[in-house]
Amino acid sequence: MVLELDQADRQALVQIQKVLELEERKGFTNSAASNGVAAFTGDRVRRLLPLLDAEGQRVLREVDGLIDSYDQMGTKNRERCAVEALRLVRGLVSTAQLGARTTAAKQTPSRPAARPRRKRQKQAAPPTRTTITSLSDPVSILPGVGPSRAKQLEKLGASTVRDLLYLHPRRYIDYSQLDPIANLMFGQISTVQGTVTAIDGRPTRTGKQLVEVAVSDDSGTIKAIFFNPYIERQLRVGARVSMSGRVEQMRGTLCFKTPEWEQLTGDAIHTGRIVPVYPLTQGLYQKTLRGIVRAALDGGLPLVEEYLPQRTLERIEPPLAALRQALEWMHYPDGDTPDEARRRWLAAKSRLAFDELLSLQLGLLQRKQGYQAEPGIAFDPPDGTLDSFRTALPFKLTGAQQRALRDIMRDMQSPGPMSRLLQGDVGSGKTAVAAAAAFVAVQSGYQAAIMAPTELLAEQHYRSLNALFEALPAELQPRIELITGSTTTAERREVYASFAAGTCDIAVGTQALIQESVVFAQLGLAIVDEQHRFGVEQRAALRQKGVAPDVLVMTATPIPRSLALTVHGDLDVTTLDELPPGRQAIVTRWLQGKERLDAYGFVRERVRAGEQAFIVFPLVEESDMVEARAAVDEHARLSREVFPDLRVGLLHGRMRPAEKDEVMIAFRERELDVLVSTSVIEVGIDIPNATVMLIEGADRFGLSQLHQFRGRVGRGERQSYCLLVSDKVSHEAETRLQAMVDSDDGFKLAQIDLEMRGPGDFLGTRQSGLPEFQLADYADLRDLERARNEAERILEDDPQLQDRDHRYLATRVERFWASAVTEVS
Repeated sequence: MVLELDQADRQALVQIQKVLELEERKGFTNSAASNGVAAFTGDRVRRLLPLLDAEGQRVLREVDGLIDSYDQMGTKNRERCAVEALRLVRGLVSTAQLGARTTAAKQTPSRPAARPRRKRQKQAAPPTRTTITSLSDPVSILPGVGPSRAKQLEKLGASTVRDLLYLHPRRYIDYSQLDPIANLMFGQISTVQGTVTAIDGRPTRTGKQLVEVAVSDDSGTIKAIFFNPYIERQLRVGARVSMSGRVEQMRGTLCFKTPEWEQLTGDAIHTGRIVPVYPLTQGLYQKTLRGIVRAALDGGLPLVEEYLPQRTLERIEPPLAALRQALEWMHYPDGDTPDEARRRWLAAKSRLAFDELLSLQLGLLQRKQGYQAEPGIAFDPPDGTLDSFRTALPFKLTGAQQRALRDIMRDMQSPGPMSRLLQGDVGSGKTAVAAAAAFVAVQSGYQAAIMAPTELLAEQHYRSLNALFEALPAELQPRIELITGSTTTAERREVYASFAAGTCDIAVGTQALIQESVVFAQLGLAIVDEQHRFGVEQRAALRQKGVAPDVLVMTATPIPRSLALTVHGDLDVTTLDELPPGRQAIVTRWLQGKERLDAYGFVRERVRAGEQAFIVFPLVEESDMVEARAAVDEHARLSREVFPDLRVGLLHGRMRPAEKDEVMIAFRERELDVLVSTSVIEVGIDIPNATVMLIEGADRFGLSQLHQFRGRVGRGERQSYCLLVSDKVSHEAETRLQAMVDSDDGFKLAQIDLEMRGPGDFLGTRQSGLPEFQLADYADLRDLERARNEAERILEDDPQLQDRDHRYLATRVERFWASAVTEVS
């Protein structure tokens, strides 16, 4: 391969080489060019591509593919990509010669010396806007995309050609049925093709401009009605057109109203086929966007590189579609029959969803490998430590608790840091397991910290731990301190000093534990309860209070296995799937709104028996937008009209933390008979004397949330009840409420909830630290496990994705995770 380039063009190639060499010397920090290595290289690649032969273009495109996501890569991948790109560029520079264009310029004696230079610069200018040289090219390279249109596309998340390839349609319209005009029937969706025979524009009585376009074929004529005056300029009599839409009537005659249309000058993209319907933004129309995406497909698909290694493509069953084919079919799943079109769409969706799942699993597993590679603590407690703890307990551990302890002890005694999730249904005994782990850490010479999301829950853990340890010999009892937002300044100084001096063995608290002023002498175990209530930064901050401490996160929200593979795919998962013996099942009843008075009567009956009740509402205050009862107004009504002789308290999320704690303490101490609340009582509160959970507007809550509410009762020895009250019930809500009546298995209910409502209830806000899926489904356990298994096989052979076969895959994973919040926990 010999490249003939003029002096300026060869210099552009040398500049790429020099920047990559400088980047290598700077340690791959993306600082060798002021605008970033990717932008610097991309500008010169676009300039050079039209000037090279086929082999030169292939090599330069490979360089561009290695560098185009450089700013989003980690250091290891930057090094791998930059070194390989530098090798390729050096090869190009060594074969580049000054070509004929330079010589020709020098043989023009009649012009001043400056003119040939200007002429060469003009010849070496970047290609026209319609020439796509890289998937990272801005959308403005496409025809019809100026600055304002580019801003509209950016609102849809499309800034580059690659973004447009992955701008998935929301739905499709089937315009593939092509009919003779004479065969059209009212109400059918159809396509006709013919010749424009007349165009008539006239104003309507409302001042709008109506345009009638007559289209004829060999069988007849039909009119198309438009309320767009520009149609008269866009169409002319004699033009061959295709029109698609629903056949309607006007004054007794069949017609189209504002149909999709296009002139028959090339391949149709708006009519006569299955047509994509994209998400839009103000000022951007389907026809315009469809044309832009089609241009991106035509120019971009040839540049798409298959990033799945051949071994993966051969292993996966059922087989996956090729990437280029999948992208084309996702936008235009055409087929000879509707069934074939659907098969193509499903094949495209399956392939692109698998790519998302595999990228997710590779990132999670690499994160997990990173944890395990760090030097951690190998806890070495004295012999018999766990036996001492078990013996001191006032109850016997369940089989599930014993299995969980074996998992945790294995992690704690290994040299790598533990990152484990302990999940269990309400009342499954997570606190006892966490206490055992903390006891082992203390007996090994380290400190433990337990962080809870609320002061009330932190205080509950503090009391529970003291109760669990009180039967131990005095010399073995850990020293426990509580720190919350309510701790006084003087007490806080004293507690902080005990953390730093090591005289506190177990620290229990809220976010006060992660204040900058908190220092631990030797934190070895960090435990986060109800971990989904914390942001990723908060969980990471607790871990950073020690030097690679073991981390145990806990949740009482049952998580289906499919979601555990995603939300917690970087953690080892232990499940407490067994409740302590002797716990009575909670009786659950679903009541119609007209049975509300019966529910109130039942609450009064249980209060007379010395018990207490929760009444939960979906809103804090009444809303004109939502038909649902609200806690503040209902508290007033219930206190005045229904339970005037009972002590009725109020709890909601707009109250200050101190106010909420005051109310809950009063309820726990039996100073209140009934507590009216919003969903703030969903997690963690332990009131053994509360036996009734009455949930108003139960149809407005998800199954997992309803199950959490139900778990607030049934914590004592008396029979407990959950009453679900709803006025209007949709079919979906009816299914949820009946599932609550039929089952008390939190994991079964969580899976049903995931399938019905999606992962929102489990993920909460974007605190999960995960990239967002466009096509993949959190509930699809088969595809998740298939991706997980393949990710494990790939990383077993190539943990850093450094093999040549994995270079495109590594870039894909980097790009996929670039938008995610990262954390170490």
